[in-house]
Formats: sequence, structure tokens, C-alpha cells
Amino acid sequence: MSERYDLVIVGGGISGASLLYATAKFTDIDSIALVEKESDVAAINSHRTNNSQTLHFGDIETNYTLEKAEEVKEGAELLAGYLEHHDPDREMHAKRSKMVLGVGEEEVAQLDRRYGEEGFGELFPKLRPIDREEIADLEPKVVEGRDPDVAMRALQTPDGYVVDYGQTTKSFVERAAEEASVDVYTGTEVTSVEPTREGYEISTSDGDFECEAAVVAAGSHSLQIAKELGYGQDKVLLPVAGSFFLADDLLNGKVYTLQMKKLPFAAVHGDADVHDGSITRFGPTAKLVPTLERGRISTVSDFLDVFGLNAAAFLSYANILSDRVLLPYVLRNLVYDLPEVGPRQFLPHVQKVVPSVELDDIERAEGYGGVRPQIVDTSDRSLDMGEAKIVGKDIIFNITPSPGASTCLKNAMRDARTVVDFLDGDYAFDEAAFRAETIGHFPTADTGGPSVDTEGAAGVAADDD
Repeated sequence: MSERYDLVIVGGGISGASLLYATAKFTDIDSIALVEKESDVAAINSHRTNNSQTLHFGDIETNYTLEKAEEVKEGAELLAGYLEHHDPDREMHAKRSKMVLGVGEEEVAQLDRRYGEEGFGELFPKLRPIDREEIADLEPKVVEGRDPDVAMRALQTPDGYVVDYGQTTKSFVERAAEEASVDVYTGTEVTSVEPTREGYEISTSDGDFECEAAVVAAGSHSLQIAKELGYGQDKVLLPVAGSFFLADDLLNGKVYTLQMKKLPFAAVHGDADVHDGSITRFGPTAKLVPTLERGRISTVSDFLDVFGLNAAAFLSYANILSDRVLLPYVLRNLVYDLPEVGPRQFLPHVQKVVPSVELDDIERAEGYGGVRPQIVDTSDRSLDMGEAKIVGKDIIFNITPSPGASTCLKNAMRDARTVVDFLDGDYAFDEAAFRAETIGHFPTADTGGPSVDTEGAAGVAADDD
């Protein structure tokens, strides 16, 4: 097989699928292919058991600065609007209360500052501070058994979107595949990407693809392919595997705990499963692993390719892991995987959310959790807290740690603009129509109606970057 396309997207997770949707439905590009190595799309990190099922707006994530929350907010509203428009029967998502919980005078004061002085109350009109009585109305188990003399406060919002990112990925692909310009190849593993005079040749287990432009949205493997083409030499990965503990029917929505701003990982939280409210998940834990995919020993060699085994990488790891906040966190999380000891050590985190939980009430969730590739910049030996994007000649590499799934449509919108530029302006991206189909359906605090004036959407988005 040898096929030629204007655009080839490598990777059938939420990132690649959202770009496929954006380019198939809102550009006039003649031919687009999505290539996925697994037998189905959304088989790895986008699968519902391998992530926290959270749509991150930045309102209750206390490791976000106001600036980061502003950027994440629009991305989350794009996806929430898509879900509101295309998922009326709640097959891809559920909408529940969510809150970040402060326990004790110090944490209560921190939430008060965040809501008022730091501007989060103004940025998120639906967010509101609530006290013990209202917390108990929404989440009885959060208050039950707690010392009545201990101060409590929560910042709560009804916009708690719990998302099955696997089903959402499939929805994007199904809608894109309605277009004659689109082909989707699963069970097709990319073996190499080589530049040509007219773009790229992508060799796979099922033959070759030629294209004018390419986007690699293959999670941790994106940096591996980038490095093979000479890009991203100043970046390595710190793969973090997340896991969860399960309990029965304790929470109605999402309850987050406060997170230190230096940590790029999600705060420990409890929430009801997207498809089964009788299952409560607690986590995630965060364990460093030398693999690019959870439970696949074959990806150890892929990790070593990305790591590089050079002095800059080792010095960057040493600098990051010697941090007095991060190192104890990493060591603690290693313990949570140990039989018997792990649940006992994790129990206090669960009890901070639901005080009445006992050891016998929780169990490790077998088969849950994925790998998030945290980005390390070896030029300044630092850990990046955001998504990484490398733009080369007619090619984009997306490496998407949290909140990559939450901002997938915003990322797709940006990449669609770039891809159109790659193709010498022969095609156009209808951004106003894209926004009308997504964020245009997000209910606002004031009216419950669309969140943007879709007639002027293209002008609004132009200042995004």
C-alpha cells in the first residue's frame, strides 16, 4: 500500500482525533488520514480507565496560576460545548458538582485568598465559596465523622464535567469519517517518518503514506519521533504513571484537595465514575516509570531513546528530583504501589476527603491508570507544567501531559491554523463555524446560553496566541 494525502495525523488518542475532527469538518483540505497503531482509537491514555475523567477548567486546580487557568478555561469550554451539543444522552460525559476542599484555618484562608484576592472568583462566575452546611448538603460523606471544631471551606461549582475521553475520541473520529476526504487506519504502526522534497514519507506496518504536512500526536512517542528527525534535542521526558484506589458509592461529584503549586500532577481527589456513580475513585498516585506506556515492557527501549542517556538529561533529572518538595512526593508515591503497605499509607489522603473511610473500604484499582509524559527542558534543567508542542518544517509534534485532554479542541484549533499555513494557503479553516459547534454551546453563568458571539468568533480567537 502506498497512499498520498495532504495531511497525515499520527496517533488516534484524544489529541489526534480532535485535530482530525477540526480539519475534516472545518477546513476544505482535500485528503486527510489518521494512523493509529492499536486496533481501535483511544486504546491507551484516552481510555476511560487510564485517566482521571476530569475536564480541567482551572477553577478548582490549586496548582494553577490565574494565568494558566485563563488559558485552560477556554479550552475546557470548547470541549464542554461540544459535549453539550453532541451528547444529550450523556453517553460521553456526566455533569456533577465539583469542589476543592480546604480543611483547617490555613487551607480555608488559602481558598479565601484564591477566590478573592487572586481573582479566581471573578474569572469563574459559577464558582462560589461554601461552608460546612452546604458542603454537607452536596457531599454528606465529606462532613460525616469530621471534627466539628475544625474549620472547613470549599470552592464549589456545578460545572463538574466528568468525561469518558475514550468515547469522546470515538465521537470525533466518527464525525470526521463522515467526510469523503478522510481515511482512518487502525492497527497500523508507524515505523519511520522521513522528510521528502514534497513533505514526508511515513512508513508503517501496512505500507507507506506520503503527505505534504504531518502532525504527530502520539503522546510520549511524539518526542521520540521528533528526536529522530532532529527536533526537540533540548527536551526529555519524565514519565509518570498514575493509579487509583476504588471504594463504593461515597461521593456524588468531584472533591479535590489543595495542591502545591510546584507539583504539575493532579491533586488527590475523589469522584464518582463517569458511567457508574456507585463507584468512587480516589487518586491519582504518581509513580516515576522508565516506560512510555503503562504495563508495556517493550516501551522501555522507547523511553531510553527519548531520554538520550546523556549528561544534560542526567543533570536535569538530578536537579528536578533533588527538589525538597518533589523528592519526598516521589518517594511517598512509590510506597502506594506496595501490597498491604500501600493502601494503609494512602488511606489518610482518602480520609481527608471522606473521614469515615476505613482501610477495608478501599482497594487498588487493577488495570486503571496511564502514563503522563512530563516535559523536562534540559537547557534550564526544569520541569514543564504545560503541554509541549514542537513545530518543524511542515510538521507538528504534540506531547500532551495534563491538561492535554481538557484542552484538546483548543490545541486542535491552533494546529488547524498552522496546518493550513503549511499547505501554502491553498485551504482555509472556518474558525467561526468551529467555535459555533463547540464553545458556542457552552452554557454561561449569566444566561445558560452560548458563551460566545459566534458571528465574531474568528476575531476573538485571533488574539489567542
